[in-house]
Amino acid sequence: MSVPLIAVAHGSRDPRAAATVRELLESVRLARPGLPVRPAYLDHAAPTLPQALAGLASAVVLPLLLTEAYHSRVDIPGVLREIRGPRIRYGATLGPHPLLTRALERRLAEAGVPVEDPEAVRRTAVVLVSAGSSDRRANQVVARLARRWACERGWWAVTAAYASASAPKPGEEVARLLRAGAPRVVVAPYLLAPGYFADRVREDALGAGARTVSGVLGAAPELAEIVLERYDQALAAHWLSMPA
Repeated sequence: MSVPLIAVAHGSRDPRAAATVRELLESVRLARPGLPVRPAYLDHAAPTLPQALAGLASAVVLPLLLTEAYHSRVDIPGVLREIRGPRIRYGATLGPHPLLTRALERRLAEAGVPVEDPEAVRRTAVVLVSAGSSDRRANQVVARLARRWACERGWWAVTAAYASASAPKPGEEVARLLRAGAPRVVVAPYLLAPGYFADRVREDALGAGARTVSGVLGAAPELAEIVLERYDQALAAHWLSMPA
């Protein structure tokens, strides 16, 4: 019997977010039949992490988060310290990971951006938008991802923006790139699920002149692959001893 996977998302009052998590986890189940997979949420949705762990002798707890920041470093470990019973292995966040740029390009292509046309890519600036964090290290991870993506694929530019907690905002960065002479600007949300942030990013970016805003990462096949890779990595590690 496989060790169950408990995938912990932030949670949202928007029902589209939980539906997206369910779709992603169903892709994980299909990719690895027989693996018990349960969702859990930090806020706004059920089940909570203690509820998802109830009755289990062991589990891999995996944060469905795209950057390592407060939730993965503090919130989830804090909850796990209070839980008695199951043996737990705690996995890494989904990002950073090389497959994420493939997922981002998948969503851009679905939005009509010709990502396989080298000339079109050279004439396109991309704004990579994350939720943003008060943790400067998390924002720097997104900025590094943007620089690496620009170098690897030859976009006119790839720059980072943040929906909250940091600057620049998506609309500000779209406007700056257009003033700098970018022939066209598109926006790639570095977000797992639809909801308040995704809606605000779309409105702000289109209002500033972005050509298009792609969909959130959601249940892209690359995300399911990353989830299973993180699960396997955690399973190979020691059973968790939470820091004080």
